[in-house]
Amino acid sequence: MFRKKHDHNCQDSDTRDEMVKELETAIGPLSGRSLQYCSRACLARYLEARNWNVDKAKKMLEESLKWRSSFKPEEIRWHEVANEGETGKVFRANFHDRSGRPVLILRPGKQNTTSAENQIRHLVYLIENAILNLPNGVEQMSWLIDFTGWSLNTNVPIRTARECANVLQNHYPERLCIAFLYSPPRIFEAFWKVVKYFLDAKTFQKIKFVYPNKKDSVELMRSFFDVDNLPAEFGGHAKMQYDHEEFSRMMAQDDVKTASLWGFDDKLNHLCNANGHSGAEMVAEPIPLAPPAS
Repeated sequence: MFRKKHDHNCQDSDTRDEMVKELETAIGPLSGRSLQYCSRACLARYLEARNWNVDKAKKMLEESLKWRSSFKPEEIRWHEVANEGETGKVFRANFHDRSGRPVLILRPGKQNTTSAENQIRHLVYLIENAILNLPNGVEQMSWLIDFTGWSLNTNVPIRTARECANVLQNHYPERLCIAFLYSPPRIFEAFWKVVKYFLDAKTFQKIKFVYPNKKDSVELMRSFFDVDNLPAEFGGHAKMQYDHEEFSRMMAQDDVKTASLWGFDDKLNHLCNANGHSGAEMVAEPIPLAPPAS
C-alpha cells in the first residue's frame, strides 16, 4: 500500500492529526519508556523536523528510540555530571524568554574538562532538565551563548561539536526555538565555517549571530528577551551569577521530579540516602539564579 501524499507545509490541523496517527501506526506497538516518550506532541515534532514526511519521521524516531535505549538520558543524575558544571559553562537560567521558554546559557569560554563523553552527558542532562521545566503549552527552549573568555584553547574539538549537533537536532527535534551567539570573536569564524556543515537546514536557521554594533541583530534578540531579564553579558540590565552549590541544590530537586516522572523513585531514594539526604531535604524551596521574568 502506498501512503497518501501530503502537503509538506501541512498547515491544516486535521491533516496534521491524520499524519500523527499515521506515524503512530507506522511505529507500531510500544511499551515502557518508549511508549511514555512517544506522545502525540512528540510524534508531531519528529514530523515537523522531517517536513511532515512520515517515512523520514519514522526513521528519525526509530533512531532516537535506539539512542535513548542505550544512552538513557532520563537516568542521568546531577551528581554524575556536576563536575562538568563547576564553572557554569552551561546552566538553565531562572528567567524565560518573552514566550515563556526556558533558557540555557552556554559559556564556552569557561570550559573546564576534556572528556567529550562527559561533556555531552552534561549537555544532554541540561536539555532534559529544560524540557522537564517547560511551562504548560510550551515545547521549546532558547539558548544564549556568551563568548567571553573564549579562545581556541577553550574550544571543544570539532568532533565533539559535531556529536553535540547530532544529539540536538536528531534526538531533540524542534526543542530548540533559537540560539543567539553573542559577539563571537573573529577567530570563531574559522570554527563556525566547519561546524555549520553539521547542521541541518532547520537547525541552521535557528542560529543567530548578535553583535552590539549591529542594530538589527540586537533588536532581534531583544524581540525574544526582556532587556531587564537579559544579563549584561548579552547587553541587558540583569546581573548574571552562577553559584555552583545553589545550582546543584536546584538540580537535585529536579532529579526527584525526573525520578517520579520516569518511575525511578526507588533509585532516587537510594541515591539520596547514599548521600546522606532525605527526599524531603532535597525538595527544599529553589534558590533563584537570576531575576525571574516579569
